[in-house]
Amino acid sequence: MADSSMTALASGLSVAVNQTGPIPLAAEFVCQPGELLALVGPSGSGKTTLLRTIAGLYRPQHGQVICAGDVWFDAEGERSLSPQHRRVGMVFQDYALFPHLTALENIQVPLRHLSQPQRREQAEQWLAKVRLEGLGKRYPNALSGGQRQRVALARALAREPQVLLLDEPFSAVDQVTRRRLQRELALLRQQIKIPIVLVTHDLEEATALADQICVLHNGVSLQQDSPEALFSRPASPLVARLLDRHNLFEGVVVEVEGQRRLQWGECSLEVAEGLANLPLGEAVAWYLPPSDIVLHRRDRPSQGERENPLAATVSEVVVLGGITSVSLRVGHGDMLRFDIATHAARRNQLTSGAVVNVSLLAAGIHLLPGHRVRADAHDKRK
Repeated sequence: MADSSMTALASGLSVAVNQTGPIPLAAEFVCQPGELLALVGPSGSGKTTLLRTIAGLYRPQHGQVICAGDVWFDAEGERSLSPQHRRVGMVFQDYALFPHLTALENIQVPLRHLSQPQRREQAEQWLAKVRLEGLGKRYPNALSGGQRQRVALARALAREPQVLLLDEPFSAVDQVTRRRLQRELALLRQQIKIPIVLVTHDLEEATALADQICVLHNGVSLQQDSPEALFSRPASPLVARLLDRHNLFEGVVVEVEGQRRLQWGECSLEVAEGLANLPLGEAVAWYLPPSDIVLHRRDRPSQGERENPLAATVSEVVVLGGITSVSLRVGHGDMLRFDIATHAARRNQLTSGAVVNVSLLAAGIHLLPGHRVRADAHDKRK
C-alpha cells in the first residue's frame, strides 16, 4: 500500500462492533479524512446507537473503534476511553445549546483551556465560518432553527475534533432551511479534513451530501459504497428495498444460440456481465436501475444492440411536477418502474392502458446470485 494510503487509513475512522443484545449489532464501516459517511436505514436499525458508540456514550459487548490511529474502544483489550478523552464533535437533532448562554458563549464552552481573549477570538472565527457574523450576542431563543443548528455545528467544530458526528441534524427545520443548511455543510466540508458521520432517514439528503453510504438493518451493516454504486449495484434485494429501489425480479439462466441469456417470463434478456459463471437452469434475482430503462419514442423506435427491446402496457402514470413516475406491466405480469420528464411523458402520450416499447439496457442489469426476491421481502418484514 502506498504511503499516502497508509496515512489516510491511520487518520480515518474504523468501526467494527457486534453483540446479540440488548440492542443487536453486527456493524462494520470506515470513514476516511475529508469524507462524509451517511448511515441510513429504518427506525431501530442501530444508527444512533453506533454514533453513541463512537462518542463513548454506549459500550457494546464486542468490537473496536479506532480513530486517527488511536484505539478508542477495544472490548477484547478491555480499553474504552471516556467521552471526555475522545476528540468528538457531535451535533444533535435538538441542537442541545445552553439556553442561558449567547451564541458566542455556547461556542466558547469547549475552549475553556484557552485564555478568555483566545476563546473569544476563536469563537468569533467559527461564527464567521458558519456565516453568523454579528449574531454572537443573541441567545438561542432569539435565533431561528437554522441559526441554532449552525451555532451547534460551530461549537462541535471548535473542539478541533478528530471526527464529527451528526445525528439527524436538519430534521427539525423546514424544507427551505434544510436545503440551506445542507449547502452550508457542503461548503464547510471544504475547510475541515476529518471523517464526518451523518445519521439521516432522508435518502435524498444522504445521496446529495455523502461520499459513502452504509445501509443498516436490524443493527447489521449490509453494504457500504458510494451512492452511485449503491443505487446501481445493491448487494442484495433487501439493500435495494431499503434504498426504495423497485425493479427487482427473478429470472432463469438459459442458453440461446450458444449464448447465455436471462429468461424473464417470455423475454430472453442479454446481460452485459455475470451470467457466464452461473449454471444453466439456475434461478437468479436481478435488479435494473430506473435510469437503464429507455422509453422508445413513438415516432423513432430504437433498434440498438444490447438493449433488450420489449413491449409493455402503461399501468400507472403519476405526475409529480416536472417529473412523472411511470409503471409498466410486461406480458407475464411483472412491473417496471421509472421516472421521466413530464414533458416527455406527454409527448409520448403515456396514459393508462397505452402500449409502449422500452429497452432494458444490458449493461444496467445487475445479477444477485444466491438471493431470492420473495424470501428477501419476507426478511424485511421481520
